[in-house]
Amino acid sequence: MEQNGENHLKDPLLPVDGGSGASPAGASPRKERKTRKVMFNVRGISCASCAVSIETVVAGLKGVESISVSVLQGQAVVQYRPEETDAITIKEAIEGLNFEVDELQEQEIAVCRLRIKGMACTSCSESVERALQMVPGVKKAAVGLALEEAKVHFDPNITSRDLIIEAIEDAGFGADLISSGDDVNKVHLKLEGVSSPEDIKLIQSVLESVEGVNNVECDTVGQTIIVAYDPDVTGPRLLIQCIQDAAQPPKYFSASLYSPPKQREAERHHEIRNYRNQFLWSCLFSIPVFLFSMVLPMLSPSGDWLFYKVCNNMTIGMLLRWLLCSPVQFIIGWRFYVGAYHALKRGYSNMDVLVALGTNAAYFYSVYIVLKALTSDSFEGQEFFETSAMLISFILLGKYLEVVAKGRTSDALSKLTELAPETACLLTLDKDGNVISETEISTQLLQRNDVIKIVPGEKVPVDGVVIKGQSHVNESMITGEARPISKKPGDKVIGGTVNDNGCIIVKVTHVGSETALSQIVQLVEAAQLARAPVQKLADKISRFFVPTVVVAAFLTWLGWFIAGLFHIYPRKWIPKAMDCFELALQFGISVLVVACPCALGLATPTAVMVATGKGASQGVLIKGGNALEKAHKVKAIIFDKTGTLTIGKPSVVQTKVFSKTPLLELCDLAAGAEANSEHPLSKAIVEYTKKLREQYGSHSDHMMESKDFEVHPGAGVSANVEGKLVLVGNKRLMQEFEVPVTSDVEGYMSETEELARTCVLVAIDRTICGALSVSDPLKPEAGRAISYLTSMGISSIMVTGDNWATAKSIAKEVGISTVFAEIDPVGKAEKIKDLQMKGMTVAMVGDGINDSPALAAADVGLAIGAGTDVAIEAADIVLMRSSLEDVITAIDLSRKTLSRIRLNYVWALGYNVLGMPVAAGVLFPFTGIRLPPWLAGACMAASSVSVVCSSLLLQLYRKPLQVEEVAGPKNDPDLV
Repeated sequence: MEQNGENHLKDPLLPVDGGSGASPAGASPRKERKTRKVMFNVRGISCASCAVSIETVVAGLKGVESISVSVLQGQAVVQYRPEETDAITIKEAIEGLNFEVDELQEQEIAVCRLRIKGMACTSCSESVERALQMVPGVKKAAVGLALEEAKVHFDPNITSRDLIIEAIEDAGFGADLISSGDDVNKVHLKLEGVSSPEDIKLIQSVLESVEGVNNVECDTVGQTIIVAYDPDVTGPRLLIQCIQDAAQPPKYFSASLYSPPKQREAERHHEIRNYRNQFLWSCLFSIPVFLFSMVLPMLSPSGDWLFYKVCNNMTIGMLLRWLLCSPVQFIIGWRFYVGAYHALKRGYSNMDVLVALGTNAAYFYSVYIVLKALTSDSFEGQEFFETSAMLISFILLGKYLEVVAKGRTSDALSKLTELAPETACLLTLDKDGNVISETEISTQLLQRNDVIKIVPGEKVPVDGVVIKGQSHVNESMITGEARPISKKPGDKVIGGTVNDNGCIIVKVTHVGSETALSQIVQLVEAAQLARAPVQKLADKISRFFVPTVVVAAFLTWLGWFIAGLFHIYPRKWIPKAMDCFELALQFGISVLVVACPCALGLATPTAVMVATGKGASQGVLIKGGNALEKAHKVKAIIFDKTGTLTIGKPSVVQTKVFSKTPLLELCDLAAGAEANSEHPLSKAIVEYTKKLREQYGSHSDHMMESKDFEVHPGAGVSANVEGKLVLVGNKRLMQEFEVPVTSDVEGYMSETEELARTCVLVAIDRTICGALSVSDPLKPEAGRAISYLTSMGISSIMVTGDNWATAKSIAKEVGISTVFAEIDPVGKAEKIKDLQMKGMTVAMVGDGINDSPALAAADVGLAIGAGTDVAIEAADIVLMRSSLEDVITAIDLSRKTLSRIRLNYVWALGYNVLGMPVAAGVLFPFTGIRLPPWLAGACMAASSVSVVCSSLLLQLYRKPLQVEEVAGPKNDPDLV
């Protein structure tokens, strides 16, 4: 990992969507929630009296704190308390004065994550999305079927989380709040010594007054409290101290960490237990029904008693089957009625509709047969209660197996969340930095800038920077890097990794949701919510799937019934004790229940869920199904040179002076100009200057002050240092400033570039006084990675801002045949667009700020994990390990995942395409094979389970085998 400079101590290792949107800079979140500001465009304001009338009316509204109206700009800015009024009320008040009010400006966007209960197929997730998008103020809603979660972006001025949850419940699904954008850092505390509700109110008011506290939620019954806070300002230990200080003698308050049960796991276990219990209860009734209808009647004389008549032609067997089937149909199967009702109420159809139609047809026709037999001494008919009971039993068995299998799709993510240790060793230091005491505390109590000790064999509790000691840290569980990484003072360590062989003292830099581990989990969860484009196929099919199945079932019943009524097929085809109507009804019911929309809906999200989790465990963070799908189409990969193909830590290996200026002075001036630049070459020059000073006996790290510093993209930098114009860069920079380049300089540049080094020219007052030769060694795996990509049918291209000779030499060494050199950041993006115009799917691999335009322009952007935050933010895939071999892993994993998704679709669609004709009786005239409804239901349940299990096979994914480096052609690269 890179060294951790002071400027980066507070930067997250992986920037992710933080949730709440536009909050005023510098505003305290706690205060922001008490008052909100909204701006309107008001048309029709012609004079000051118009402004006064608006201000008078709006200021009179309850909850409005202030209003300012600009006559010239036609704008009104209102500060209000959201618990007492809202933006819509204010807008209507202005409109009531006959002014036209445009859409709200500068809307706040809040984010919340919700757990959705009761989704079974794509139709369900689409219904939830439609219900959310119909809520006023909701800007964006994403629902993940496999994850069973929704992420909603909304305007808190217009709607609230409670209204969003209410909309989901109105759609027939359950919803629980997981988190909102403003409580990503929160601590759960158990209170002791609290004897009354007044005590809890006192503690709540004390905590709310603490700077940095965003929100406080109290549970008076359980005597627990949840505090959302800003880790930059406060921390959990300070909050506990505030609670203790709130008590007035003789009362004594104390608080301890409280770990609430993991809601997702608890609900998943509850769902599994619920389906299991329902299945077992249904078996308790269905097995006797099956025995009484299909086994005992064939075992004479053991089953003869079932034919004893109770009244007219109603037998004991009929009565028993009716009594045993009814609880299965209406009590155990009630969930299907509820699901079908809510689906039809919202104007869509799902699996519950098919099951309810099929079982009701079987059950009520059987009831008709029983009542007819009860009232007639000559009527003979065959009921089939076993169809209804066994159908529900098999579907419940399938749902039980499905939720068990779906629970395993998030195994990789669960393992990541459990990596952090429960405790840490906190050090107390005196003003000289000496250790006074050591205390073992919970990891959740750590705060930013704490100093902790990590002994060999212990896990690193949170992210930090080493301030003392040396060791090797095993980061394989986070980055996939098998070899332990050397750590020394100044190096970053990641929470959840394992300290191998040395004792290190670490200063905490990131806690809570800001740790790399938490951000990886957040990023993967967000990826699992995002739909892959290939999912659109299932979405389109799901819209007309159920209506088509219902029509097909009706036509099947009608066709067989008419054919039997007019004796189109032989009478011997009809089984004993059945007539043509009953045979046709059984075929129709089989068609209804054999069709399975669930398998289609689960084909993509389960595969994406397993793949993103598996990728995260191997150090490849894929930001959603879209990136996963695009990556498998990649035909060309563009590599940046510095920090991507090379290690990214260049060093000055040779110097040349072309004037009488002393070398130290030359380097001092160059370092003074470069000190404000973040480019790796700039850092190399500054480091070399520091070492040179030490050789000359100077130990000062202070650089010469520069003015008028300016970066010239792709060329270098210019600055005024000690009253002199200093230019540090390549030949193009010299040409821009009309600096003459002598033959001696040209010769030195050629020699340097032939050695695959970068020649940095230094000009003082428009005269080249010297040059620095900078070398950045290639990554050891670069050649192997390029060779393997070629074997995968992917062409590799290098685009760099460096000179042609160096670029040519590097490209030849790694086996890249196409090179673009001396390209600025905008030019890199243009080259990508040129390739895209040729119909190629292009990936970009980069690490720096100057790569972010190209990463954003590429179809797939892959950011080196040790690179800058901007590059990581712009990329679609983040390579945690900074290894080029993981480029292969990302593309190979995407190909394997898309192959698995296609296989899932082939299975799900093929099953329906083949299963429905068989259920409709296509084979019956030729082979006598008929699919009874209960067996059709079993097949339907098996299809969903098989798709989920197919996706789970991605858990067996291994990184592709490393091939021997193939000696590429020795011809010179094409200079395009």
